[in-house]
Amino acid sequence: MTPPNHTDRAGHAAQPARPRIRRTSRSLPISLLRARETVMGPIREMLVESGINEQKWRVLRVLDEQGPMKQTALARRACLLLSSLTRILKTMEAEGLLVRVADTADRRKSIVSVTEKGRTLIHTHLPQAEAIFQRLQERYGVEKMEHLLDLLEELHGVDP
Repeated sequence: MTPPNHTDRAGHAAQPARPRIRRTSRSLPISLLRARETVMGPIREMLVESGINEQKWRVLRVLDEQGPMKQTALARRACLLLSSLTRILKTMEAEGLLVRVADTADRRKSIVSVTEKGRTLIHTHLPQAEAIFQRLQERYGVEKMEHLLDLLEELHGVDP
């Protein structure tokens, strides 16, 4: 490696050594994005029929599965920024998919619940969503899928 501020034999200034970086094919962020698109592509196609986007789908799924909850917990579980969730909730409430009521313990906060209309939308599309997952699992393998989900859950808990 040539020391900085020196020239090579041709008189060109030496370039600082570039840090070695992983190839994009082995980059964790890029690999996760590719995997996400493999999974979410068919889900997005399914959601076109329902008129909701994937963020709204996640909100409805979390509320349907876990019941009423505070917005901060919902944002965390639906993998959304709280500021984004607030905007999404206003729209979903206007669409009749959920309701927000003041938290009796802290009136500054609200508890979010799915409505019957929201629950119906979820349950109408759950068989199709499950079929998408089953096709993916058949192609990838049940054991590998379970192992991948375990590894991703473990990675989620790692402090970077």
